[in-house]
Amino acid sequence: MAKRDAKDLSVEEKLKALYQLQTTLSAIDEKKALRGELPLEVQDLEDEIEGLTIRIEKINNEIKEFEDAIVQKKTEISEAQMSVERYNQQLNDVKNNREYDTLSKEIEFQTLEIELCNKKIKEAAIKVEEKKEDLKANEELINERKLILEEKKAELDEIMDETRAEEEKLRDKAKDLELKIETRLLTSFKRIRKNARNGLGIVCVERGACGGCFNKIPPQRQLDIKIHKKIIVCEYCGRIIIDPELAGVKKDKPQDEKAKRKRTVKKSTTKTKAETETKTEE
Repeated sequence: MAKRDAKDLSVEEKLKALYQLQTTLSAIDEKKALRGELPLEVQDLEDEIEGLTIRIEKINNEIKEFEDAIVQKKTEISEAQMSVERYNQQLNDVKNNREYDTLSKEIEFQTLEIELCNKKIKEAAIKVEEKKEDLKANEELINERKLILEEKKAELDEIMDETRAEEEKLRDKAKDLELKIETRLLTSFKRIRKNARNGLGIVCVERGACGGCFNKIPPQRQLDIKIHKKIIVCEYCGRIIIDPELAGVKKDKPQDEKAKRKRTVKKSTTKTKAETETKTEE
């Protein structure tokens, strides 16, 4: 039946279609449950590996910056040493104290620059070593996480292979059932199901109570559910309620009551027999 004809269905047919859809979706949920936390673990590992990759890239960039700084400082040292040599040569040709003092100050300044550059080089070299150690630790960690990820993915793929065919059939069945339900009712059902802890959007009446939250249903409301004339929702949990007979759910309650009656009759018979024996002895 096409989706545009869904509104022409009776309430009884809508309830049946909803319950069949719920059963199919619950079966899909069971297949997902077989995977357990594996999908989340795989996602977490992938996110962690991505974060580690970005961190390694950042560390490599920092190492390169420090190494470039070392090269630059070495160049500055070479230039300063050349200046010192030039100034020392000029000292031999000075003609007065003023020139001598000026050249001496320049030599002193360049010498201090060399010392400062050497200090910066040592600091940068220490940083490079620290970053390299950090890089090594992160590379080891990312390799470890990649191995775990491969194992988790293999495990997940194995489970997926076992359930994929069945799950696809169930999904196709669910799509077909959704076409039989009018859009407004289907949207409400999906909203209820999403908010429900156990994923149940429609439940049967169980011993006069809602099969979802187990709160008692008033007798008049139970009667309304049995006659299938309108969609009834639980006033406590908001789930749609369906009569077990309409849902095709077998009830074991009558058998239990029959067995209980038999036990009661047997107990009463035993008691009567004991009283008769007591009277005879008297």
